[in-house]
This record gives sequence, structure tokens and C-alpha cells, in this order.
Amino acid sequence: MPLAIFALTIAAYAIGTTEFVIVGLLPTVATDLAITLPFAGLIVSVYALGVTFGAPILTALTGRIERKPLLLGLIALFIAGNTAAALSPSYEMLLAARVLSAFAHGVFFSVGSTIAADLVPEDRRASAIAMMFMGLTVAIVTGVPIGTHIGQIFGWRTTFWAVAALGVIAFAGIAALLPKTLSKAAPASLADQLRVLSSGRLLIVFAMTALGYGGTFVAFTYLAPILQEITGFSVESVSLILVLYGVAIAIGNIAGGRVANTNPVKALAGLFLFQALVLLVFSFTAASPVPTLVTLAALGFLSFANVPGLQLYVVQLAKEHRPGAVDVASALNIAAFNLGIALGAWLGGRVVDSALGLGATPWVGAVLVALALLLTLWSGALDRRSGATLQAA
Repeated sequence: MPLAIFALTIAAYAIGTTEFVIVGLLPTVATDLAITLPFAGLIVSVYALGVTFGAPILTALTGRIERKPLLLGLIALFIAGNTAAALSPSYEMLLAARVLSAFAHGVFFSVGSTIAADLVPEDRRASAIAMMFMGLTVAIVTGVPIGTHIGQIFGWRTTFWAVAALGVIAFAGIAALLPKTLSKAAPASLADQLRVLSSGRLLIVFAMTALGYGGTFVAFTYLAPILQEITGFSVESVSLILVLYGVAIAIGNIAGGRVANTNPVKALAGLFLFQALVLLVFSFTAASPVPTLVTLAALGFLSFANVPGLQLYVVQLAKEHRPGAVDVASALNIAAFNLGIALGAWLGGRVVDSALGLGATPWVGAVLVALALLLTLWSGALDRRSGATLQAA
């Protein structure tokens, strides 16, 4: 692999860390800024919404900019966002800083994946993209728990300083290693994106993505307070438990891709069913340390196992219903993942702030995943009906 790929991987690692590390630091941030946990949870929602709506708009607006200057600009924006977060004197400033980082996030992965593919021969393009996205996976396994541990010892602002430093390393690597001349494809316009959103079949899959992926975030956003206040783990233990959760996520992502290869709808139905059941079980096991660890390992495995299947399914349907906009449909499904994060984190905050309380977040998340399961079964039925109609014709 060219060294430039590894510069992109470092950037992906930094971006993945800043997106999810806040989950382990919510109690610390809430105490320091004198806000409630639900308000702290909005820090997760705002970031995800920034990716959801900022990425497609900014990708369309920056399509004419040369790839290397654009990528360097995005990393500079990312560094600025995390520096502003570290310096934020108030909750409102922290939210604004998170939005800045989120804008860089969405466009980086859209542009970075095409650059990674162009840096290698055609028969190695998938491997190059996978190498870049490995930074995101490794961030969940190592960056999030390490960042959480740093924040708990030295304060949450130190974590954002560390992430900004990673951004500086990525900036230097991209500036030094990325070629100056890179090809660029014609950007997807906002009109192209709207055409995809006019397809009812694709909207069902986007809803499956948002509900199925976002359901876990009702509880995951508040995992640190659940572990501390309900299960009784020490503050120091949370970062170690996040390592377990991250390893389970990495394994689940690989396994989910394998089971979804031939029949994504069938695989997604099974994964959503088990995911809903595990979330429901977590409502009961959260009070005991050992059952909690077992449940979290299963939940980590299942929460990301649906990602490959959802991406594959939306591409399959786009080829059938919007054949000229497959890439746009894929990008919008990424936006749906982040919309799910925002929805789950927001709903979790409402549950925590209600009479139901913190302990109800897992089963409320299970309800969202159950809705995704119903949509999956409906979409599968529509596929079968469409296939029968074609055969009859």
C-alpha cells in the first residue's frame, strides 16, 4: 500500500475517535459544565446531525475543488473543531465546536474513499478503501477507550487536545505523501440526491438503517452512566469495558459482512431480531456486573454486524430503482446511519429525563430495532412480490 493510504488511515482513526469518545466522557462533561445527562447526550446528537446534513451539502458544494487542497482543508477544519472543543468555556460553544468537526467528518469519508481507490491499481481498490476505513474500526477498539481513560484522568478537554494532535499528524502526512494531481469524479448534485430520496423502496431501507443502527444508541450514548450508576462499576473500569465492546464491534462487522453476502434481507432480519432481544435482556442484566459484560459483548457484536448488510441492500435496490445514482444512494445511507445515532441519542436523553429513567434506555432501544425488523420483513415481501411480477411477465 502507498504511504499516502496510511496518512488517510490516521485521519480516519482521529475522526472515528472524536465521534464516539464523547460517549465514555458524558458524566465527566456533564459535571464539569454543570448540565444534565440528557443535555450532555445532545453533544452526540448534534455531531451526528452535522454529518447527516452537512456531508451531502458540502460534498455537492466542494465538488470543483482539487482533491488534495480539499482534503487538507477538511483536516484543518477537523483540527479547528477539536481545538475549539478543548477550549470551550460553555456547553453552547462545545456544541458549535462539535458541528465543525462533524462537517469535516462526512466529506472526508466521501472524498477520502475515492482518493484511496485512485492511489492503487484497479484490482486493489477495495483493499485500499478497506485500509482507510480500518482507521475507523481501530478507533472504536482503541481510540475510544484510550481517549476515555485520558479524559477521566486529566479532564475531557485533554482528550480533545489529543485528538487535535492526531489531526495535525494526519495533516502533515497527507501534505507530504498525497500526490498533487488526483482525478476527481463529477460530484453528485443536490438534485441527484433528491431523486434518490423520491424512491419509496430506498426510503424504506434508509429508515431500516436509521432505526436498526440508531436503536443501540438509545442505551450506548448513556453507557458510562449505566455502568457506573446501575451496574456499580468504577469510573476507571469504563474504559476497559469499552475495549471489550470495541473488539466485539470489530468481530461483528466482519461476521455481518459474511452472513449478508448472499441474502442481505434474510441476514438483516435475523440480526435485528437478536439485537432487539439482547437490548431487552440488557434492561435486566444491567444490575449485575458479569451478566452486563456478557450482554455488552453480544450487543457490540450485533450493533455493527448489520452495517455491511444495510449497505449491500441499499446498493442492490438502487441498481434496480435508481440505476444512475447508486453512489448517491450509498452516501445517503451513510447519512441515515448518522441520523440514527442522532435519533437514538436524543431519544435516550428524553428517556433519562422522564419517569422511566436511565435503566429504561435499553428496552426503548429494543423497540426501535423491532421497528427496523418490521420494515425489513416488509421490504423483503415487496422484493418477493416484485420478483413474482417479473417472472409472470
